[in-house]
Amino acid sequence: MFGQQKIIPAAHQERDIEKIIALDGEYLVMLETHIAQLKSLVNLAKSANKKVILHADLINGLKNDDYGAEYLCQEIRPAGIVSTRSNVVIKAKQQHIIAIQRLFTIDSSAYTKGIAMIEKTNPDAIELLPGILPNQIARMKAMMNIPLIAGGLIETEEQVNAALENGAIAITTSNKKLWNL
Repeated sequence: MFGQQKIIPAAHQERDIEKIIALDGEYLVMLETHIAQLKSLVNLAKSANKKVILHADLINGLKNDDYGAEYLCQEIRPAGIVSTRSNVVIKAKQQHIIAIQRLFTIDSSAYTKGIAMIEKTNPDAIELLPGILPNQIARMKAMMNIPLIAGGLIETEEQVNAALENGAIAITTSNKKLWNL
């Protein structure tokens, strides 16, 4: 899905995007953006031959519903969309955009509900948070035949390696010191 890219940098701010486009990787995640800046930031990344994955839940000024997802897919045209909301993931799939279901594994109830949601949405990938739980990565990988991305709280190269060794195809991180691993 992401080729050889194992680290997917996640940008919180415009200056992060400027740093990321200088890196070798093809993909990046845009986190906290404002709807008024969205198109220009995505175009900036695309002009540097980067494929943008938008975190739909974190776009200020955009309601995270079917209409918001449709707007992102049709007007902004990112390579992918990540969301905790199943309706947004389903809309991205319908529009032939990489659909990533974000799942927080904070307890067994959230895990069980997350499995049911994944079975409903059939996303292209799952982003499992926090990504510092290699046993949960391995467990999810064994249960689902869907590519798995680990994210959240990953701070060291050892944590990156543990996530990858336990079945993640890549990790997402806003930790700049990990972007060049």
